[in-house]
Amino acid sequence: MAAIAGIEIEQVSAYYATPPVGVTDQPWFINAVARLRTQLGAEALLARLLAIEHDMGRVRPRHWGPRLIDLDLLLYNDLVLETPTLTLPHPEMHRRGFVLIPLAEIAPHAWHPGLQQTITQLLAQLEPAARVAHKL
Repeated sequence: MAAIAGIEIEQVSAYYATPPVGVTDQPWFINAVARLRTQLGAEALLARLLAIEHDMGRVRPRHWGPRLIDLDLLLYNDLVLETPTLTLPHPEMHRRGFVLIPLAEIAPHAWHPGLQQTITQLLAQLEPAARVAHKL
């Protein structure tokens, strides 16, 4: 697949329309996940993702508000990490259908090293209301 300055995109899920979480008085979001290959460390990869957001015009006027793009680092192999700028695995991913649904599509057996469960297992534990997603 495509490569972006030190990042090779190996696989991308389908796109899913999902309702907003947190701030609900806004349009639905479009979500997808990608599997990447890189020689960058986790912190450097996050910095590259944030630079891509910036280059695309991302602004952050409101927490959980509408945005042009939002790139999150969910997992990095089996790394468990907590720094001032990065927590791995992503601390909310196991609660978010908009993350788990597309992630289960491309990596159902991926392992959450903190919770010691697969993505499929985490998705099965979500409340039905958190599993609302329309494949586009």
